[in-house]
Amino acid sequence: MGTIDITYGSLVIGLLLLLIPLYFFYKFGATLVKSTIIAAARMVVQLFLIGLYLKYLFAWNSPLINLLWVMIMVFVASATATKRTGLKRKLVFIPLCVGLFTTALFVGLYFLIFVVHLEHPFEARYFIPIMGILMGNMLGVNVMALNTYYDGLQRERQLYYYLLGNGASHVEAIAPFVRQAMEKAFSPCIANMAVMGIVSLPGTMIGQILGGSDPDVAIKYQMLIIVITFTASMLSLMITIYFANKNSFDNYGRLLEVKKKS
Repeated sequence: MGTIDITYGSLVIGLLLLLIPLYFFYKFGATLVKSTIIAAARMVVQLFLIGLYLKYLFAWNSPLINLLWVMIMVFVASATATKRTGLKRKLVFIPLCVGLFTTALFVGLYFLIFVVHLEHPFEARYFIPIMGILMGNMLGVNVMALNTYYDGLQRERQLYYYLLGNGASHVEAIAPFVRQAMEKAFSPCIANMAVMGIVSLPGTMIGQILGGSDPDVAIKYQMLIIVITFTASMLSLMITIYFANKNSFDNYGRLLEVKKKS
């Protein structure tokens, strides 16, 4: 059985479900009605446009164009993360670009070459979706972790200076703050991983089953999707912090001003 198509009329009927949360936002005076409508409108337009573009992307199936598209994804994700952290652009934008791009390529190609055994790993139908899944997960983790890391450094900078003053290396002095950032950013990921399949059925698996895949195949893909997104999120965070730290401290190890002026 193939995928059951959703007509445009049915799509509109499905979108009408948004009236329920909008009603309760309005009823209780939550200031989320306008932002929800704008977000939903943007989602619809953006997804239609990306769907149109992906048709051409799959038709061209050019490794060079595919890599260029990934670079655009990295640029947009890095700009979004920079804005959401409130950190200075010169501090984290380039480190984020490096961390996201190198990690997505390394983990994505590892998965496509050594796990899926694709003869042409840059084939658009496989390469682009895997890059998109990795990018989305890395973005969320990096934003939360960077916020926690720099907030901790600013709030408890005396602890950082105390550790340095007692002979700790720079890496040893920032370790408590990196650990705190890891725990805050990865705890939800670990919790979701622990209940996967019992409490929640993940979107990738459901999508494959609805698309006609055997549940056995869908389950194996979902397991590995969780593993590669988890690994990529950690690796990209470590690379980002490593390069961001070079602009976060002066030659004497003192923390510089990292937040944008409001």
